[in-house]
Amino acid sequence: MEAENDTDISQFLLRGLSEDPELQPVLFGLFLSMYLITVVGNLLIVLAVGSDPRLHTPMYFFLCNLSFVDICFISTTIPKMLVNIRAQNRKISYIECLTQVYFFNTYCGVDNFLLTIMAYDRYVAICHPLNYTVIMNPRLCVLLVLMSWIIMFWVSLIQILLMKRLTFYLETEIPHFFCELTKILKVASSDTLVNNIFLYVGTALLGVVPFMGILFSYSRIVSSLMKMSSLASKYKAFSTCGSHLCVVSLFYGTVLGVYLSSAVTHSSHEGMVASVMYTVVTPMLNPFIYSLRNEDVKGALGRLLSRAASGP
Repeated sequence: MEAENDTDISQFLLRGLSEDPELQPVLFGLFLSMYLITVVGNLLIVLAVGSDPRLHTPMYFFLCNLSFVDICFISTTIPKMLVNIRAQNRKISYIECLTQVYFFNTYCGVDNFLLTIMAYDRYVAICHPLNYTVIMNPRLCVLLVLMSWIIMFWVSLIQILLMKRLTFYLETEIPHFFCELTKILKVASSDTLVNNIFLYVGTALLGVVPFMGILFSYSRIVSSLMKMSSLASKYKAFSTCGSHLCVVSLFYGTVLGVYLSSAVTHSSHEGMVASVMYTVVTPMLNPFIYSLRNEDVKGALGRLLSRAASGP
């Protein structure tokens, strides 16, 4: 079969989670529900933080950005999946696939950076409380978020430009429910050495380094807590980290689970099921984690819903 990479006619086939016709309505209803819960939950967090002056602090500024990114993150993959299930069509155009890869990698990377920035914010708040407002000033907070977007914008752009060099057979099947970079490189009909090198180096720098930053921040936090004499002070200080720790554990735990399951089972279906955890379940649970464990967020959500119920 002749290799083809003409963006006007090229398209891929997404294998999807299941080819069983009887399961398609179940999958459609399940993922539509999860998508709506995720969007509504994270949107409420954004509105609550934005509307309550008491939450206009660095910690909630980063939380607001995390919720916004989570909405974008899940919107990159699930709507196309739902459309394909509804239309009983597995096709995705070459341009759509590249676009999905670009935005998926960008949002996933920004999510990762935001979790690292939030860990640093908690480190400054607990280990340097007297200088917190000076160090975590509004200018630095905006700069940190902006730099996260700029870095991922260029990294994702380079990945797409490298993908443009590759050729594929017509209607190549991607063994996933969305266009994931690693899966696409495996089905390319041309040499992917440069792409894989950039992918592994980028993953090491943009994945491992931020995770090490989180570990360093929490090692310093624990060290600082050990020096506190009051048990009440320890609990109060560490309670502000509880929600963030849960989200970090969920995000990195599910991502690690994807790669471990792929390495152990070598089954594309097992890998797809594991991918659902960090692409769908994690963004869906984040607002619940922060709203259930954080009294300030619960209070802001209550006031927001009360105003909405009472009307203008």
